Amino acid sequence: MQTSTLVAFSLVALVAIVTPGPTMLLALSNGTRLGFQRSLPGMLGAVASDIVLVAAVAMGLGALLAASEFWFSVVKWVGAAYLAWLGWRLLRSSGGALHLPADEAVAAAAQHTPRTVFMRSFLVAVTNPKGYLFCGALLPQFIDPAAPQLAQYLAIGTLFCAIDFAVMCAYAALGAHALRLLHRRVLQWLDRCCGAALLALSGSLLLYRRSGT
Repeated sequence: MQTSTLVAFSLVALVAIVTPGPTMLLALSNGTRLGFQRSLPGMLGAVASDIVLVAAVAMGLGALLAASEFWFSVVKWVGAAYLAWLGWRLLRSSGGALHLPADEAVAAAAQHTPRTVFMRSFLVAVTNPKGYLFCGALLPQFIDPAAPQLAQYLAIGTLFCAIDFAVMCAYAALGAHALRLLHRRVLQWLDRCCGAALLALSGSLLLYRRSGT
């Protein structure tokens, strides 16, 4: 692929990714509750979902969701339900896990294993139909149909994952910085704000319609 094409794609992807969405809010919340290092599995989970999204677009699954009301609705309802569950969990948060008393910190650590943190972020992104429609509309614009497509999707997919990971690192680092500086009570309210935002996004996802419907 031409360098100019990759640069143009990177700029468009960066603008889209920086805008706060479920994945970024979860990265911020993980950083706030767990610190930067323990939030890394969540970022890797989101990157794994990016790989699924890019592969889905390359195989035409993004177009399937755009065309099929049934499958779009299935993914939408599953994604909205999962976002609502995470939002409710954050609304009931006790604040940063590192600020908890010793006995509560042990219990919190059991709830936030690397695998659990990974899967939460992965499921948030992979069950969001907007991600498939967005990638399905964006990625093909930078693909030359006359050239081998696998190498092109690998190139822009790698860029997409790298940009997403870098932005999530920034959000998680911001949350971790807040964890070091702010009182547990303030952190609790930050978690509640993130939880309310996820609930609002869940509601907006239920109201979301495919283009042309």
